[in-house]
Amino acid sequence: MKALILVDLQNDFCPGGALAVPEGDTLIPIANMLMSKFELVIATQDWHPANHGSFAANHPWRKPGQIIELNGLKQILWPIHCVQESFGASFTNGLDITKIHKIFQKGTDKDIDSYSGFFDNGHKKDTGLGEYLKAKSITEVYVMGLATDYCVKFTSIDAHNLGFKTYLIEDASRGVNLKEGDVEKAVEEMKKLGISIIQSHEI
Repeated sequence: MKALILVDLQNDFCPGGALAVPEGDTLIPIANMLMSKFELVIATQDWHPANHGSFAANHPWRKPGQIIELNGLKQILWPIHCVQESFGASFTNGLDITKIHKIFQKGTDKDIDSYSGFFDNGHKKDTGLGEYLKAKSITEVYVMGLATDYCVKFTSIDAHNLGFKTYLIEDASRGVNLKEGDVEKAVEEMKKLGISIIQSHEI
């Protein structure tokens, strides 16, 4: 059994959003097209409390892009984004949410960030996604969404490490690219681990 994982297709990650990924909105038609090809479709959703420790605004004199230590982990500071119940946290207009079977929210603990749809960044708590997929007899996962170099990458790596045959749908993902080349490095890192890099037309 195969599952499609849509990573963080939310307003704040699309053009006009608080943490916009260039061309993020161009993924919506691809997502809608791909959903009909899978028996199970999962969506992850960044779902932060307003006082989240990853927000630069919650640290005096800090700016987005700076790195601090948060609960013993290195943490990049971000603009305020995907606050629970906000417009920015909602799925992007045009995404056919009727085809999504289950939504897994992440980043809900103010003291630790969660890039992966499976675990927080310290792997202290899990979202239940791994157990859910196994209970549904899923053996292969196909990952797409925002952003290639953060949440897509870490979701893919955790899926691979949990024993799922994992595919990154490269043309159905877009990156933040805080530093030039971050997206290429992320894709190369996934490839080296054994994650298959494919394009949407191959599915």
